[in-house]
Amino acid sequence: MKTLKTTTELFQHIKSNDTVFVHAGAATPIYLLNELTKEAGRLKNVELVHLHTEGPAVYSKSDFSSAFKVTNLFVGKNLRGSLDYDRIDYLPCFLSEIPGLFRSGIKPINVAIINVSPPDKHGYVSLGVSVDVAKAAVEVADIVIAQINKYMPRILGDGLIHVNDIDYAFEYDEPLYSPKKGNLTDIEMKIGKNIAELVEDGATLQLGIGSIPDAVCHYLTQHKHLGLHTEMWSDGAFKLIKEGAVDNSLKKFHQGKSTSAFIIGSQELYDFTNDNMSVLTLDASYVNFPINIMRNPKVTAINSAVEIDLTGQVCADSIGAKVISGVGGQMDFLRAAALSTGGKPILAFTSTTKKGISRIQNFLRPGAGVVTTRAHIHYVATEYGVVNLYGKTLGQRAKALISIAHPDHRERLEREWRESERCI
Repeated sequence: MKTLKTTTELFQHIKSNDTVFVHAGAATPIYLLNELTKEAGRLKNVELVHLHTEGPAVYSKSDFSSAFKVTNLFVGKNLRGSLDYDRIDYLPCFLSEIPGLFRSGIKPINVAIINVSPPDKHGYVSLGVSVDVAKAAVEVADIVIAQINKYMPRILGDGLIHVNDIDYAFEYDEPLYSPKKGNLTDIEMKIGKNIAELVEDGATLQLGIGSIPDAVCHYLTQHKHLGLHTEMWSDGAFKLIKEGAVDNSLKKFHQGKSTSAFIIGSQELYDFTNDNMSVLTLDASYVNFPINIMRNPKVTAINSAVEIDLTGQVCADSIGAKVISGVGGQMDFLRAAALSTGGKPILAFTSTTKKGISRIQNFLRPGAGVVTTRAHIHYVATEYGVVNLYGKTLGQRAKALISIAHPDHRERLEREWRESERCI
């Protein structure tokens, strides 16, 4: 590893037409990305490949259109408005399969830019809060560029990399991204309570970031011997660890460990994970592999959706044809939960959008992508209750979903169901 003094020296190792992987999530090297735009004058057609990044995504601005194009593996809020499916594009893929895209050479990586902890006494740095697809990118990249950052926690698992496997380093201390905390609404709390009533003691949880997972966690503090095996986790799950509800004692796979592919949360959470033997961040192809997930007991997978049709088809990555996120690991965990002994796959969402549009519809919007098929759906929760669609006919599903729709939309949904092409 050669430590360089300036970003100009660092970025001389990126050439026109290179494909550059960028560490993402809370590990986004925001400073380096901003500095990279200063090289736009000499670079042409550099492809930046990443999961959702944090920060302003200056590299995506039209001023740099000849220098950089972007392939999103999951679309973050900073790029939703920039997607043109030409220069700023989206590659749909299960999170569990993205490392395989890199390792197989289907998506070649010339340069990997990563954000890591300082080396330990044995010469190992840590990818810290974001191992997910980053480890695979490091393995296959021709050149590895690392930001050495004292704020990155040293987390055990797959993210430990020896300095001999890093080509060039730049020391810059930059606090990790932490999402702002909002107050939970009464509707979100009702959904959280409805879901928490399904969770059994000893269950292994998969939940993410956001108001609904936080609301669920609010009602789980008195549960016992919960486990954590999840694509990602945040402060809601951290609260359960601190309260003693999550102790991972009944897990069959990585017993005693909270396992995930990445972590996003508060500085307190990041401090907790540092050199903590009970926390592992692992490759997404391993964490999200359904056979690994289902080895744990009572896997309770809690995911969300943009909308669902009356037969149970779920759109989770777009509003109509407009992509707003990604496929992620929803299918991996819902399927694994269904196969786990005593498992429960759960889809949860508010019955309406902020504009009052029903999330339960007779048909998905034109252009909407189906992330979870009607054959995979089990539990569906809104603030009006929970229904289980597994084993139900299409007609029974429609009645069940209408029963948990917002009351203002139920009569219309019943009428549209009866009058639809399915029924005539």
